[in-house]
Amino acid sequence: MVGGGKDGSLAQLKGKLFIVEGVDGSGKSTQIDLLHKWLVSQGYLVVFTEWNSSPIVKATTRRGKREKLLTPMSFSLIHAADFASRVHMQILPALEAGAIVLADRYVYTAYARDGVRGVNREWLRELYSFAPAPTLAFYFDVPLTEAIRRILEGRPALKWYEAGMDLGLSEDPYQSFQIFQGMIRAEYDRIVDEHKLIRIDATQHLIKQQQRVRDAVMPHLRDVLRVDSGSVHTALSQTGLLGRYLDAPATPAEEDV
Repeated sequence: MVGGGKDGSLAQLKGKLFIVEGVDGSGKSTQIDLLHKWLVSQGYLVVFTEWNSSPIVKATTRRGKREKLLTPMSFSLIHAADFASRVHMQILPALEAGAIVLADRYVYTAYARDGVRGVNREWLRELYSFAPAPTLAFYFDVPLTEAIRRILEGRPALKWYEAGMDLGLSEDPYQSFQIFQGMIRAEYDRIVDEHKLIRIDATQHLIKQQQRVRDAVMPHLRDVLRVDSGSVHTALSQTGLLGRYLDAPATPAEEDV
């Protein structure tokens, strides 16, 4: 079960946590990017985080994938270490400061991917029990055939673990990928019901999807930290929080979105 920060309750934190989930090709990353830009344009202090992005374990993950060393359990533990690092170094400080945190994938990705690789479901939920419970969690639901079409369009080759080749589903990477993605999608259906994720029809026009997301988010924005003066880039820097736009100097386009 997802927890709620240091004391198990997100209500004790001043910020808000909105996350998106979905199979590869669901369009979730596009939607969270649109939400991010809209929130920044409204003056909110926003911190962005994404799955498997902690510099502490990224090199280990890359090497393990390259040399095909990762078992389902080692894969699971590495991702959990990555997530724990981001929670304590990025997500919790931002929430405690009163910022909005947007997460492209959250613990439900581990539940789905590790679950279909045979890792015990109850063990996974206990492993991630330290995670703050999201304010809202969106699941972008897309038919498997459409998701696969989006991913494979223009893709020269699939990566070993991406295609689920470690599971021995098929010797053909593309067939293995289709089977693997189907398994993940079925697991997500279980997770959506278990954790009450908000299901978004990802076949709708992206503007209609975004409107649904914003309509759900808006009631939760009261008392969230806003920037009174200066740029969002400056405010993030002064607050000591990490944000998507802090890797490079802010541009007018970034501040106006």
